Amino acid sequence: MVQKLIDTGLPIFILGPCGIESEKLVLKTAEFIHGLRKKHEGKAVFIYKSSFLKDNRTSEGSWAGPGLEEGLRILEKAGNEFALPLITDIHVAEQAEPVAQVCDMLQIPAFLCRQTSLLQAAGKTGIPVNVKKGQFMAPENMKGAVDKLSASGCPTTFLTERGSFFGYGDLVVDMRSLTVMNNLCDGVIMDLTHSLQKPGAAGKFTGGDRSFVMQMARAVAAWGIRGMFVELHPSPKDALSDSAVMLDFKQADMVLETALAHWEGTN
Repeated sequence: MVQKLIDTGLPIFILGPCGIESEKLVLKTAEFIHGLRKKHEGKAVFIYKSSFLKDNRTSEGSWAGPGLEEGLRILEKAGNEFALPLITDIHVAEQAEPVAQVCDMLQIPAFLCRQTSLLQAAGKTGIPVNVKKGQFMAPENMKGAVDKLSASGCPTTFLTERGSFFGYGDLVVDMRSLTVMNNLCDGVIMDLTHSLQKPGAAGKFTGGDRSFVMQMARAVAAWGIRGMFVELHPSPKDALSDSAVMLDFKQADMVLETALAHWEGTN
C-alpha cells in the first residue's frame, strides 16, 4: 500500500501522537489525519504514526505506552477504519516481523540507528524503513544504516533529521545534513517537533519550544526534502509524552498548509 504512494514522489507527512495513550486518542487523531488527506488529495502522502512503547525515557517512572500486542491492535483498527498507512517504532529485532504484519513501514529510533541486528531484521521484512539519525551521529555516517538495510532486502530507506545534542540540554539542527543524507538514501524526512526538544530541560521529562515550528517548516520545505514528521494531539498540554512540542490540530493544519506552499521538492 505505502510503496505505491511513495513512488508517486509526492511530499510525505508522518503524523500522529507521540505514544498510544488510548484507543480513543488514536482513533480521534486518525480521523483528523484522514480529513487532512481528503483536504490535500493528490498533493501529499499521509502516514499515521504512534508508538506502542516509549522505551527511551528521561526518568524511570515516565509513562511508556501499552506495549506491543495492545498497541498493534489499536493501530490496526485505526488503519482499517480510516484507510491510513501505518508506521511505528521497533526497539528489538524480534519486534520487526509482528509489527510488519500490521504496519506498512517500520521506524528505527534515533538512539538505535546503529544497531545491526535491528536494522537487518527490519530490512528482511521487505517493507520501507525510516531511520532517525542519532543525535550523536554525523549525517554522512548514516550510510552504514542505509547499507545494512539495503543488504537485508529493504526496498526503500528514509533517513530522518531530528537535531543534534548541543550545549546544555538543547538541540540544534544543521540544515546541511538534509542534503548530505539525501545523497545516501531514498529521501530525507524532517522531524519538526522532536527537533524543537530540550532534552531533560524540564527535570524529570523532556522540554521544548513549539513556537519555532512554523519557521522550521517553511525553511526545510524550501530547502528541499521528501517529507516531514509532525507529532500532534488534540490537547498537547495533556499529552503523556512530548507535551512541550506536540501540535494541536489547528496548529498542525496550519503547518501543513505552510509547508506545502513552500515545498521545493528534493534537491
